[in-house]
Amino acid sequence: MKIVVTGSSSGIGRALVLRLLGEGHQIWGLARSDQSAFAAAQNGAFFFSRCDVADWGDVQRASASVSDKWKDLDALVCCAGSLGEVSPAVHADPVRWSATVRANLDGTFYAIRAFHGLLSRAARRSKIVCFSGGGATKARPNFSAYGIAKTAIVRLVETIAAEERDAPLDINAVAPGAIATRLTDEVIALGPDVAGQAEFDSAIKQKSDSGATLERALDMVEWLLSAKSDGISGKLLSAPWDPWQRLIDNAVHLERSDVYTLRRIVPEDRGMNF
Repeated sequence: MKIVVTGSSSGIGRALVLRLLGEGHQIWGLARSDQSAFAAAQNGAFFFSRCDVADWGDVQRASASVSDKWKDLDALVCCAGSLGEVSPAVHADPVRWSATVRANLDGTFYAIRAFHGLLSRAARRSKIVCFSGGGATKARPNFSAYGIAKTAIVRLVETIAAEERDAPLDINAVAPGAIATRLTDEVIALGPDVAGQAEFDSAIKQKSDSGATLERALDMVEWLLSAKSDGISGKLLSAPWDPWQRLIDNAVHLERSDVYTLRRIVPEDRGMNF
């Protein structure tokens, strides 16, 4: 497969690139950092573009570079993300707050928009995987910009899945679980007074026991990129908690349901009458 991965220079993005290269896929990585040394060690299987995914011009140029070499694209995985502004929302710096949303939400949308044309030319059913989690399913105090962007990514995934229902394309959002990455280090560096005690304690815990969680997240992304998941689209799936390997057995029912989506809850859903 030919796959574009954003955020390919570190964290989950780099771990995923290594996994996919090991399976014999060709990868084009997008990141702000220089990946030339890594590319030189991959025997022509890894290409890269220096790119700020929150900058539409950068993403357009990266897409043009990919198009010059590849005439189609099998999959896009959007891993790039940034914690950005960390503060209670009512005290947050407005400029940094907005930049955080752009880095996470615009960075995902821009990649999808720029590479959709190449994806539509794939010989097989094409795949888009977007990373969510991090506050998408519940409030995340002090991380409003990051959490809101991750929530919006889920709705973007649902919307594109509905719009492209008749196209040979599956798009899903992934909640990878508690995995130690550069973002974890940033939370630890901020300390409990800024990040909050619960976030700080969780980050410390992630540093010691996230290996198995990372492997399961990578397993799920590989599954979503494969034909084994054909027809599963518009869903938010948790790598550590959901039985994603078995979902294909109920693909028709899932398509017609709101299972694994973000929806409003009313009192009747909880057996309440008010």
